[in-house]
Amino acid sequence: MGAVGFMGSLASLLLLENLAPPPSSLAGYALIRGAMTAIATWVFLPSFLLTLIPGLLAIAVTPAFHNAGWAWIKAATGILIFAGGLHALAPIQDEARLSAEAVAGRLDPATLAGASEGEAATMWVLLAVSTANIMLGVWRPRIIR
Repeated sequence: MGAVGFMGSLASLLLLENLAPPPSSLAGYALIRGAMTAIATWVFLPSFLLTLIPGLLAIAVTPAFHNAGWAWIKAATGILIFAGGLHALAPIQDEARLSAEAVAGRLDPATLAGASEGEAATMWVLLAVSTANIMLGVWRPRIIR
């Protein structure tokens, strides 16, 4: 269930990022960025933690997984998802905070970065690695460590 929430939130974030108006349309931009922050905070982060921590703990405490190569690949991709998730979360929250300050008149709207290709690319990579991670967990190929 955590993987469904995680990947669904990534898909939602990508959709909102593509639909976001440019920062020059300040009210709409701030609204979309606020929605992205809400998704990142209330869906992405909990499902991210719900998926990652038990998965890594299961690999650590289950002796059968210690010699299974697929489990070690899954652990490595889990760590990659952890790093990428944190990398994706920070710019979303920062841009939402900055756009809210611009709407309130405390920041020049010209300083807003807008949607970055790097942000979207990180989310696409996370979706691909998450798909591979799920496939490893279901398929469990015989890879000996």
